[in-house]
Amino acid sequence: MPQSHKSSPLASFSIKSFRYQWPADLLNSWGFEMETLILGWYILSETNSVILLTIFGALRFIGTLISPWFGLAGDRWGRRKLMYFMRSFMMLLSVIIMVLGLLDILNPYHVFVISFFAGLVQPSDIVMRNALIGDSIPATMIMNATSVAKTAQDAARLFGALMGAGMFSAFGLGFAYISVVIVYFLSVILTMGVSRVHPRIDGTDNSDKIPERKSQLREFKEGLIYIRNSPSVMAILCLAFLANLTVFPVSHGLMPFVAKDILLIDENGLGHLLAAFAIGSLLGSFILAWIGNQKYSNKLMLINLVAWYVMLVIFAQAESKEMALVILVLIGITHSLAIVSMAVALLGVTDQMVRGRVIGVRMLAVYGIPLGLLASGFLIEALGFTAFVGIYATIGIAFTIMIGFKWRSVIWR
Repeated sequence: MPQSHKSSPLASFSIKSFRYQWPADLLNSWGFEMETLILGWYILSETNSVILLTIFGALRFIGTLISPWFGLAGDRWGRRKLMYFMRSFMMLLSVIIMVLGLLDILNPYHVFVISFFAGLVQPSDIVMRNALIGDSIPATMIMNATSVAKTAQDAARLFGALMGAGMFSAFGLGFAYISVVIVYFLSVILTMGVSRVHPRIDGTDNSDKIPERKSQLREFKEGLIYIRNSPSVMAILCLAFLANLTVFPVSHGLMPFVAKDILLIDENGLGHLLAAFAIGSLLGSFILAWIGNQKYSNKLMLINLVAWYVMLVIFAQAESKEMALVILVLIGITHSLAIVSMAVALLGVTDQMVRGRVIGVRMLAVYGIPLGLLASGFLIEALGFTAFVGIYATIGIAFTIMIGFKWRSVIWR
């Protein structure tokens, strides 16, 4: 590929599969973000309980426990096929909520049950996305592709928050969910156009050997052994779990509570808060897409994770919506720089034949979100929001420094 293409921020779109994957991922994330805002506000309004809100948020990520098996399934049967069925299932669940909402018989119990089933599948969609990028994008373009792919999530968070809040406020839950179903449907259609590339079947592992038929359990154990013997992967996985446990609950799951109980604003104000975070995240993704050099990804993830904690402590002091919006843009930038660098670093050190399993185990780190959310509900009620954020940030910074020191030979090289 010509050098001009490699240095372009849009170089990834020269790959046909990516031209389908990016809009498909955008629409899938768009639907997810709309659901998160609409249902989160619905639960908080109907129950007036921050603990039930955190339980709802935890259910959305319950499937991280089985993400390694989804990753293994992708390694065995192909990413595209699995993505198609997963996204079709998400669309079906959104149809159920839409019908219940239009019939005016939806209640919080329905939301919890449906969120449980959605949570079993949705977290593993990210496994398939990242693994597919590693399969279909040349190694020299991984930083660019990962950064541009992240813009799909960020744009979805921006437009999903604003559209979800506006439609929910204007038309109610049932009619708002019509748009959720539509974007999920379009995502399913576009997913059919992504690459069928399969390292095991088409020989992209550069091996002349005929693949040995192995049991799923044996393949899964091989993935765990690979992780245990790779210091770089272990360091990244530890940082990922720490971030999900102590950062994401504040910047993602608790925003309805911050809007309603701290800043005293309505669902439209909540949409503005989420949009501000998404704008910052988009800026961070654009910066990395423009740079396109993955040489410093290890250092970037560590430095920006610490900066993320610092910005959250500042955010906890915000007393007005305007101040919160400005800080959230900065939080979004540090979030994007940390998370994209982490994803690039992991793809860069992982063998493609175990990529799905490794990224699946990486998704286990996302289980830190429900654990962090459940603990946060009780801490907020006992100590208050500001003290809770201070505790999480202190723990996070301390362990980030410890991880950086323990694996300094692979992070700072």
